[in-house]
Amino acid sequence: MEDFEDDPRALGARGHRRSVSRGSYQLQAQMNRAVYEDRPPGSVVPTSAAEASRAMAGDTSLSENYAFAGMYHVFDQHVDEAVPRVRFANDDRHRLACCSLDGSISLCQLVPAPPTVLRVLRGHTRGVSDFAWSLSNDILVSTSLDATMRIWASDDGRCIREIPDPDGAELLCCTFQPVNNNLTVVGNAKQNLHVVNISTGKKVKGGSSKLTGRVLALSFDAPGRLLWAGDDRGSVFSFLFDMATGKLTKAKRLVVHEGSPVTSISARSWVSREARDPSLLINACLNKLLLYRVVDNEGTLQLKRSFPIEQSSHPVRSIFCPLMSFRQGACVVTGSEDMCVHFFDVERAAKAAVNKLQGHSAPVLDVSFNCDESLLASSDASGMVIVWRREQK
Repeated sequence: MEDFEDDPRALGARGHRRSVSRGSYQLQAQMNRAVYEDRPPGSVVPTSAAEASRAMAGDTSLSENYAFAGMYHVFDQHVDEAVPRVRFANDDRHRLACCSLDGSISLCQLVPAPPTVLRVLRGHTRGVSDFAWSLSNDILVSTSLDATMRIWASDDGRCIREIPDPDGAELLCCTFQPVNNNLTVVGNAKQNLHVVNISTGKKVKGGSSKLTGRVLALSFDAPGRLLWAGDDRGSVFSFLFDMATGKLTKAKRLVVHEGSPVTSISARSWVSREARDPSLLINACLNKLLLYRVVDNEGTLQLKRSFPIEQSSHPVRSIFCPLMSFRQGACVVTGSEDMCVHFFDVERAAKAAVNKLQGHSAPVLDVSFNCDESLLASSDASGMVIVWRREQK
């Protein structure tokens, strides 16, 4: 990956860089590899208690664990316009939201039956490109092609605040700072990232940076100290995030593939209880889902492996399965332009495909598990949202 030289004008940011310990990433990885040096290159690294953990969980295979009984419900209120994003609320089994290029956001309740659309949030004058739940689920932030972000109250659907993009550009993605939900990061069509204080509606001083293309994807690590951003030119940048000030310091750049838009980034500290290396999951219009290892505290990425999907032009997204499983294997889920939802075991050397869900009639753009993995939601380019029910073992 490419290093960025420190600008003499950014001494504060450089001081922050010195203050972060590298042990959080490097020491754990070195300890794990020292014990399991005989594992093949690129495989995930188990903990010393992995076999005991697996015995506690029984011998259920990953394929059995991610078998689905079929469709639980289909939401079609946004049909005819793409639904680029669908997300369950944090630590919630039955609250779901999705945004549409028709300019609205739907808040849905899956229980009690029948599932219902609780309310539709309207106000954006063009398509909604992305949204995120706050940690406590009391507010949502949304970004739109109308060059504004909006803050919504989830309980009654009120628009609390409308914030114009500082550059007057289409806003394409957003994410909350995971520790301080008063700060949100947005990416726009003029290649800029901005950290915005949603209480004041102002961008944070020192919280802006420029990428090489339109900013399409964002993801923080769990502590909120590292931010990755992907653009439509095929680059992924890492940034150090100053927790005290909200200032961004550009750290590393990886060219995934020149000219291939990076449409999704998901970060995970551990892929599973057996895989202790921080990892990044990336979609990049290469007909592949890419899994990277994070090798240091500046966000340097090393390709671990890839999985075949169909994605050449649509903004497809993927996720790590939320539960840290005791079972052998670790699962990721992705949309695909073949109109299917694909499950892959990142530990399986051959035949990594675990499951495939069929039912959409358009490219699948996004996927989201609820907190206990009993339900999976997927959205597509025609506006359909399908909620799938996992088989109970």
